[in-house]
Amino acid sequence: MVEQFGMSIRLEKPWRELNDAEVTRLGAELGVYQIGDSEGRVIRIGYAGGRSLFGLRGELKDALARQPPGENLRFRVEITSQYMSRYEELLMIHQAEHGRLPRENTDGQGRGRRVGRIHPA
Repeated sequence: MVEQFGMSIRLEKPWRELNDAEVTRLGAELGVYQIGDSEGRVIRIGYAGGRSLFGLRGELKDALARQPPGENLRFRVEITSQYMSRYEELLMIHQAEHGRLPRENTDGQGRGRRVGRIHPA
């Protein structure tokens, strides 16, 4: 069963602009995030865990600092204490739907970490 209680396993929160004002609004919670390009394609899936300084806000501030000039990126987050399980799940879903991991989750040659298999509907 892919959906439980009417909730999708995909991260379907609205995209927000990756800028200082939006990132500053985030709390220091644990969770997962996706970074997307201007067309909404996911280019990175990441997480803020127990060792992340300032949680999601800190992770996305780091991503903002690495953002190439002129590239308008977006992000969305999901707050969860089960961040590692959810991170792995999001990687599996992306791979199942696109045949590969997001470009920033690979080694530059399209190879990423090994993930399990999932068959989302």
